Amino acid sequence: MKNGMVFLVGAGPGDPRLLTVGAMQCLKRADVVVYDHLADESILSYVPEAAERIYVGKQSCHHTMRQEEINALLADKAEEGKTVVRLKGGDPFVFGRGGEEALVLLERGVPFEILPGVTSAISVPAYAGIPVTHRGVAVSFAVVTGHEDPTKPESHVRWQHLATGVDTLIFLMGVANLPEITKNLIENGRPADTPAALIRWGTRADQETYVTTVGEAAEMVRRDGIRPPAIFIVGDVVRLRDRLRWFDRREFRPLFGKRILVTRARAQASALTEKLTALGASCVETPVIRIVPPSDSYAGLDSAIGKLQDYHWVIFTSVNGVEHFFARLHHAGMDTRALGYAKIAAIGTATRDRLRTYGIEADIVPQEFRAEAVVDALRPILPPRAHILLPRAQEARDVLPASLSAHGATVDVVAAYETVPETEHGEELAAQMMDGAFDYVTFTSSSTVKNLVRMLGNITPLQHTKIACIGPVTAETVKQFGLDPYIVAGTYTIDGLITAIKNGCDDCV
Repeated sequence: MKNGMVFLVGAGPGDPRLLTVGAMQCLKRADVVVYDHLADESILSYVPEAAERIYVGKQSCHHTMRQEEINALLADKAEEGKTVVRLKGGDPFVFGRGGEEALVLLERGVPFEILPGVTSAISVPAYAGIPVTHRGVAVSFAVVTGHEDPTKPESHVRWQHLATGVDTLIFLMGVANLPEITKNLIENGRPADTPAALIRWGTRADQETYVTTVGEAAEMVRRDGIRPPAIFIVGDVVRLRDRLRWFDRREFRPLFGKRILVTRARAQASALTEKLTALGASCVETPVIRIVPPSDSYAGLDSAIGKLQDYHWVIFTSVNGVEHFFARLHHAGMDTRALGYAKIAAIGTATRDRLRTYGIEADIVPQEFRAEAVVDALRPILPPRAHILLPRAQEARDVLPASLSAHGATVDVVAAYETVPETEHGEELAAQMMDGAFDYVTFTSSSTVKNLVRMLGNITPLQHTKIACIGPVTAETVKQFGLDPYIVAGTYTIDGLITAIKNGCDDCV
């Protein structure tokens, strides 16, 4: 069989924004992904669902697979004709053993490419506001392994040259050996009062930075219980942190350090996550609903689309309703011209904006983004015996069609999509919530509330975190479960929810 291809890819230090375009492209075309422990596993979202995923991570003294076995695995999978991505944290050639893997592939005649990644050696200090070089302060830097075995008869690090020969020193994987590292630096001429810093979980929203000196660093680690993963940086550039820190500065990123559970549908969670992350939050996506075709396989929607000329109004209540309606319209070989003289109403600015992407400007967007407001807006302008199409979620509330019917309209309610619960990982999530792992849990609809409670098994875990709701309808569902919403957005949109969380963060600047 013809050989496949192996890509040795660096995933960067943790922040998924630091993944390179080349790495993303490789992941999207992978048949097999062989990956280490990643600081942010959302990077794996680029991998096709059908691809094989093999975890070979190494943490502390626990190795799931020996390096020799990993080398052979890469070659074996490629020889099956597959496109293999070997995904590593940081850069594959900076203490990543990528060279060893490439040499084995070369011996086996397997073609490969190297996709460098952003190394933690420079990116983690940058996120802490520490440049590894700076005009007038440091003109050189060195990256050193901190993982040498201190029981070896001699070190491969040339301490007598390194200690004073380079302005900035960056030690990777050095927390456990810090007493030995600092001892060697001082014994070889580095002053004990040289500024130093330990940066833990660098580039992630839970990044921690500890400023110290070479002489005091080891005792600080022991006293404060600082654990890996962390890098150790030595040099006068550390003094710049007070002025250059940005990633953990609350004035810039008011939600820094906050951990938020995002419970939207899987396809929609990323928009909320991206905006919260930009404000400094650490988001965990646990979608509790999945958007699927309605149980009638679009029969009702397709029938309504076939007689669009009969409707005076079409009312869209969600972005999902818009997307599924136009998907079926195009499936029928039609476009927006088929709407004819029908007027359009939209609940919410997000729904209005999605309509605009199809060239439709809504005639009515109520100031209050819920069904009752639509009825109030339409009542004065509905023609006698108005015929209204309402494409929406299969399980939505009956308030809107019932109210419109009470005012003499004929309302055709058709299912444009259905939300079904996601049921995996409920036990694990409940345990995390009971441990206080989250500052907030976000709810963007009543169905997300109901399905998260179903996933968790009971409401007890939700009593251990603050609940943020997109609006009063969702908040009422929360109350029906005997829970108290901590935040209810005044503007019933994703942006409104984010603003409410930001303003409701009681200890933020």
